[in-house]
Amino acid sequence: MDWGTDLWDQNDVIDKHTQSGLDLVERYIKFVKERTEIEQSYAKQLRNLSKKYAKRGSKDEQDCRFSNHAALQEILNEMNDYAGQRELIAENMMTNICVELTKFLQDLKQDRKAHLSDAKKAQQNLESSFKLLESTKKRFAKEWGEADKATQQVEKIESDPNAIKIDVDKARQHAHARTHTAEECRSDYAAQLQKFNQEQKYFYYSEIPQIFNKLQDLDERRIRRLAEGYSQFSDLEKKVQPIISKCLDGISAAGAKVDEKQDSLLLVEQHKSGFERPGDLDFEDYTQGIKAAGSDSSLNLPKVRGKLWPFSRKHKTSSHAEKHLPPPAEDFSHLPPEQRKKMLQAKIDDVSKKLHMTLETSEALEKMKGVYEQNPDMGNPTILEPQISETAQNIGYLRGELAKYETWLSEAVGGDECVSAINNNHHLTEKPAEPSENQYNIYTEFDDDFEDCGRCTALYTFEGNSEGTISVTDGELLTIMEEDKGDGWMRVVRANGEEGFIPASYVKLVS
Repeated sequence: MDWGTDLWDQNDVIDKHTQSGLDLVERYIKFVKERTEIEQSYAKQLRNLSKKYAKRGSKDEQDCRFSNHAALQEILNEMNDYAGQRELIAENMMTNICVELTKFLQDLKQDRKAHLSDAKKAQQNLESSFKLLESTKKRFAKEWGEADKATQQVEKIESDPNAIKIDVDKARQHAHARTHTAEECRSDYAAQLQKFNQEQKYFYYSEIPQIFNKLQDLDERRIRRLAEGYSQFSDLEKKVQPIISKCLDGISAAGAKVDEKQDSLLLVEQHKSGFERPGDLDFEDYTQGIKAAGSDSSLNLPKVRGKLWPFSRKHKTSSHAEKHLPPPAEDFSHLPPEQRKKMLQAKIDDVSKKLHMTLETSEALEKMKGVYEQNPDMGNPTILEPQISETAQNIGYLRGELAKYETWLSEAVGGDECVSAINNNHHLTEKPAEPSENQYNIYTEFDDDFEDCGRCTALYTFEGNSEGTISVTDGELLTIMEEDKGDGWMRVVRANGEEGFIPASYVKLVS
C-alpha cells in the first residue's frame, strides 16, 4: 500500500499529515533542549553542593583523619564526578539529538516544500489543459450551431418559389463555409480532448502518485529518524550508567569504610594528655593543734592539687585579663605531654617539607647558573645571585629551626624515642650531589614546566567530538598533564603524542 495509489485524491490530507510530522520533530527537539537545561542546572547545583560541604582549612583536614569525616569527603568527591556525568549526558543529548535532528528537520522541510510545489504545478497544468478543452468545446458547439442555421436557411430558400438562383447559390455557399468551419472546430475539439485525457491519465496514474510516494518516503524517513532520537534519549544515559554506578558504588564503599572503633582510638591518640589520674586524698588531722616548727610555714595547710574535674565549667575571663594572658610557649611546653609530642612532630614534619622544597629550589638555581655560565646567550648568571643568596639563607634558617624542634622533641620523649624521627629528617640537611657532566642536560631547568602529573588507564572508550577533547580507548595508558580542577575534565597525552581533555571519571590512576 502506498499513498500514490490509495490516497491519490487526498492532497490536503497528505499536506496536513506531513506538516504535523514536522511539528512533532520540533516538539521533541524542544523537549530534549529543556531536558539538557535541567541536567546542566542539576549538575551545577550538585557541584555547588559538593563544594559547599567540602572540608577546607587545617582543622577540617585534621578531622578528615577520622573515617566518618573522610567518608563524607569521598562521598562529596563521588558526587562531583556524578555531576560531571550529568553534564556529559546533557552535552551528548544536545549534540547527538538536538543539533542532528535540527539539521535533518531543515532538509525535510525543503524536500516537502519542493514535492508539494511539484504537485501544485501539476494540478495547475491539468486545470489549464481542461480550460483549453472547454474553450475548444464551446467554439465547436457555437460553430456547429451556426452551420446548422446556415443549412436550414438554404433549405428555406430552396423551398421558396420566388427565390432566385443567385440567392440560392449564395445561401448554399455560406452554409458550406459554416459547415467547413464547424468540422475544423470539431477536429480541434477531438484533438484537445484526446490530449487532455492523456494528461489527466498521466496526472492521476503517474505524476501525482510519484509525488505522493516521495512524500510518503519523506514521512517514513522522518518517523524512522525520530524513533532513533527517541532511543538515543535513553541510550546516551545508558552509556554513562556504568560510571554513574561506579560513583554510587564509591558512595556505598565510603560508608562501608567507616570504622567507629578506629575513630575512637584515633581520638584517644590525638588528645590523651598523659597525666595520671588523681589518687586518694590524705586525711589531714587538725585536732593535733599547731606543731612547733622552725620553718616559716607552721600550719598543716592543704596541698594544692592539679586538675581534678575533667568536666569542670570553663570560667569566662574579662577582656582585660585576656589581653594579659601569656602567649603559648614555642616549644609547646604548655601542653600535656602527649599533645606536646604530637605538635612538635607535626612542626618537624612541616619544617622538613619546607627545607626539602628549598633545597630543590637551590639545586635548580645552581643548575641554571651553570647553564648560563656555559651558554651566555641563554641568560646572565649574575641575575641569579640574589635568589641563590636568599635561598641559602632560608636553608640555614630552616636547618636551625629543624634542629631546635628536634631537640625539644628529644626532651619530650626522653631522648631515645625520637632518634628514628630525627634520622628520617637528617638527609634534608645534606645537599644532593651535583650530576656529572655526561648526565647534565642544559634544558633540565625547564623540565618542571612540562612535568607530567602521573599516569592513568582509560576505563572506558571516549569519543572526543568537541573542540579540545581527544578520543581514547578502553585500557589505553595515558600521561596526565593537568589534573581535574573541579570541572570534571583532565588534560592527558596519548602514546602517539596527541593531547587533549577527557572526562576525569573515565580513567583510573596508575601508581
